[in-house]
Amino acid sequence: MISLAIALIGLVLSIAILTNLPRVANATLRGLMILSALLVFTLFFWASSYRYVGEDSVGVVIRNIGSALPAGKIIATKGEKGPQAKILGPGWNPLLWPGIFTIEVFRVVEIREGEVGLLTTTDGLPLPPGEIYAPEWGQNNFQEMLRGDHFLADGNGYKGPQASVLTPGKYRMNPKVFRIETVPATNIAKATVGVVKSNIGDLDPDNQMKPNALVDRGQRGIWRQPLMPQIYYINTKAHEVTVISTEKKVVRYAKQGARGEEKEITVRSSDGFTFPVDVRVEYELEPENAALVVANFGDDGAVLLSRLNSAVRAIFRNNAETVKALDYVQQRSTQESQSLVMLANEMTKVGVTVTAVRIGDVGDVDTLGPLLKTQTDREIAIQQQTTFEEQQRTAEQQKDLTKTRQEAEEEKRLATASYEVDIAVKQNERQIIEAQAQAEAIRIRAEAQAEAYRVVAEQIGPGNAALVELLKIVGERGIQITPRVMVTGQSTGTGTSSETTALIGTMLDTMVSQTTTRNE
Repeated sequence: MISLAIALIGLVLSIAILTNLPRVANATLRGLMILSALLVFTLFFWASSYRYVGEDSVGVVIRNIGSALPAGKIIATKGEKGPQAKILGPGWNPLLWPGIFTIEVFRVVEIREGEVGLLTTTDGLPLPPGEIYAPEWGQNNFQEMLRGDHFLADGNGYKGPQASVLTPGKYRMNPKVFRIETVPATNIAKATVGVVKSNIGDLDPDNQMKPNALVDRGQRGIWRQPLMPQIYYINTKAHEVTVISTEKKVVRYAKQGARGEEKEITVRSSDGFTFPVDVRVEYELEPENAALVVANFGDDGAVLLSRLNSAVRAIFRNNAETVKALDYVQQRSTQESQSLVMLANEMTKVGVTVTAVRIGDVGDVDTLGPLLKTQTDREIAIQQQTTFEEQQRTAEQQKDLTKTRQEAEEEKRLATASYEVDIAVKQNERQIIEAQAQAEAIRIRAEAQAEAYRVVAEQIGPGNAALVELLKIVGERGIQITPRVMVTGQSTGTGTSSETTALIGTMLDTMVSQTTTRNE
């Protein structure tokens, strides 16, 4: 509209200049006026061909005159009449004459974080037979794809849904060629994986007749390699993503089935007892097996659980048929191990990893009450017998211990007596040795004294020598020397005087008195 108004203004100004020509008589001036009118019209007409497009906008050109589009085409690539594939960039764009061209301005396409843009083209080549999505463009030529004139011409783009997508960012593209649908990106959370069923890609002829066959990434079918936890910008219509939890799950088969629990398992033993078994099964879906789970069950929901329930019940019932009820109760750990191996082998075939099987309560009062009571009574009797035998063993051990202690005491006493005898013999030997030593000492002293007496007697006479010895004794013993014995007479031929004799008598009397006093 602005461009048309500019053209009209130029036309009006030119006509106004030309209307004044009759009033001008000078031919030269009239020629200048005509030239001015043409110049004004030309300038305004040229200015009206400029169209402005903002920085965040894109201009789509619609040609109002020209040759008709080929049959089936709706976007012009060679200047035909209608919407043009080539868009206008930001700024002033010339030669877009009013009336000939109509310009429609659109905002650039913006894809926000966490979103992905799905593309559908309104024109292009027909899709190949059997294909519902156009092949994906590579990263190297993706920007060329977004140019409508290249996509519909040299790019040989296909009409319809595109496998390629727009990731977060801004895109300058022709909305007449490309229609955009914004959807959330594929976010694979922690403890989950995404299994992709691709509707595009090459077909593997070897897998055509195989049920639940898996394929490599890029091929059509279920990809055996899952998507690990992160955000993916993929075409969620061309690629169907099934999120599979990799956390461990527990299924409990209980008599009083609460919400989320399965009905109890009832088994029948080889001896005809029918009783319930409280069972808990732990399993997980490992990432490398997630695709197999999707191929078999579609997801990790009710269909998978139904298959697990069927396998658990069948295995427990089959195992119970081979043992007696009492053995089943007593061999709980054996039943757990056996059931785990069988169930793991069965569920591995469909991608489920069974990690544990736990057996809780086995039977109840109504089903195994009498049998368990009999077993209880038997166990009590066995325990009593065991207790009695243990008491007997304890008594025997106590008896042996008492005997051993007595023998030890006797040996101790015998050893003590033997030691005492040895000690007495040693003491006796010591006394004998001491007595002999003492006697020898006395003998030596006596001989020494006799020799000394003899020498003294030779010098001073026997009587005087005896008197000297007596005086030593008097001094050593403190004997009273006043004679209490009167002795008269002459000296004997031995040389001993009467005085000496009297002194000896006095000494003997004193010694006797001292001895008597000590005894008293």
